Amino acid sequence: MAKFSELGLSKEILEAIGNMGFEEATPIQAESIPLSLKGIDVIGQAQTGTGKTAAFGVPMIEKTTKQHSGVAGLVIAPTRELAMQVAEELNKVGRFKNIRALPIYGGQDITRQIRALKKYPQIVVGTPGRLLDHIKRKTLRLQHIHTVVLDEADEMLNMGFIEDIESILKEVPEARQTLLFSATMPDPIRRIAEKFMRSPEIVRVKSKEVTVPNITQNFIEVDERKKFDALTRLLDMENPELAIVFGRTKRRVDELSEALATRGYSAEGIHGDLTQSKRTSVMKQFKNKTIEVLVATDVAARGLDVSGVTHVYNFDIPQDPESYVHRIGRTGRAGKTGVAFTFVTPREMGQLKNIERLTKRRMTRKPVPSSTEALENQQKMALDKLKETATESNLNDYKTHAEQLLEDHDSITLLSAAIKLLTKEPDETPVRLTAEAPSASRKNFRDNRRGGSGGQNRQNRGGKPEYRRRRSGSGGNSGGSSNKRSSYRDSQSSR
Repeated sequence: MAKFSELGLSKEILEAIGNMGFEEATPIQAESIPLSLKGIDVIGQAQTGTGKTAAFGVPMIEKTTKQHSGVAGLVIAPTRELAMQVAEELNKVGRFKNIRALPIYGGQDITRQIRALKKYPQIVVGTPGRLLDHIKRKTLRLQHIHTVVLDEADEMLNMGFIEDIESILKEVPEARQTLLFSATMPDPIRRIAEKFMRSPEIVRVKSKEVTVPNITQNFIEVDERKKFDALTRLLDMENPELAIVFGRTKRRVDELSEALATRGYSAEGIHGDLTQSKRTSVMKQFKNKTIEVLVATDVAARGLDVSGVTHVYNFDIPQDPESYVHRIGRTGRAGKTGVAFTFVTPREMGQLKNIERLTKRRMTRKPVPSSTEALENQQKMALDKLKETATESNLNDYKTHAEQLLEDHDSITLLSAAIKLLTKEPDETPVRLTAEAPSASRKNFRDNRRGGSGGQNRQNRGGKPEYRRRRSGSGGNSGGSSNKRSSYRDSQSSR
């Protein structure tokens, strides 16, 4: 694996990367960065978590100076969360070159963005709709752009942004470099590349590395009406430190988060209908671990990078294999292990086989836990906590109370009460979830994905054709074989 010091980078960039704790480049970075530094257009085909942000960000910043007239670099991203995270990453990389990246996206006050644009950022990272708004208002001028990046291009296709992307690219000077990164290469994305890129070099990771090996992947076959009880029992059995539960629609996310709260779990939901302030608040709580379970739609969780996520629960099976890879990629990061559970109804077993074919990994079948098993696991954890406290803590201040209690109760009764007090007993409070139809074929995927778009995608694209992703060679994930802390990935918790 190549080191960043071997890629011909400036001392300012190397110092920034070193301060972030990285030495080695991932395969997508090692191949893309030298090509990009030569001004060659690049198509990078790789899954999330492979270090794509640095693959395009490092050369973009390397070619930009603080004295550059106007905006020099433009990154187009599908969601506001991804736009914010990419901008944050670029600001870290550009720190010692005094290069500043500004995220702009829907849901944020546009006048505030206009003021920020007047401070002359060298790089703008934005969602297609809001970028077009600024271009039409002439508050964002693109005549000095030297590099354009299309990040998560296939996701923007799914969200109906292809025509918006074309409109934006037509405003950028032809004498530019274009970098396109996508997990898959459906025909509409290929046409974009042919139309707007100049003899691009293709950097593709191996399909056999499509998922990282440090995620334990399980599935549970369960009827729709029994899913929620299975989920809560799993949460009691697994006791995740931080968990993400994926639902198919906004309605599903709302109902799931409310039902989990009803049964005593610290949970919040996130999807496109929430205000930006609410989304920010929920994510802050999740990162600070004041909530333990985040319920999300696919697109709302796209690009989320939260360290310490130990479990991913696919309450609804994703409707295409690529989304499964993105979902489970929220855990097992920075060299840590992760666990993924996917609920599958009997009619969805074909979808499960499709996922296994893409990932080249067989999931382990698990039974639906019983309420007895869930209770026994909670009791075991209570016992472990009690033993740990008895051996490690200073108990002198409590012994007087213990002696007083022993005058009225026998020790067995008192210990039983302590264990009961520490045990989270399974809650069987009735909840009502609206039934979702079994996972549909790929043709309905785009409509369902709208549920988490954060307002950037259109509910009605005015008669625009619905693009369908066709089967293409799987791009894969490049980072599966090395989990070193020094490997610079989008998935690193140090971001």
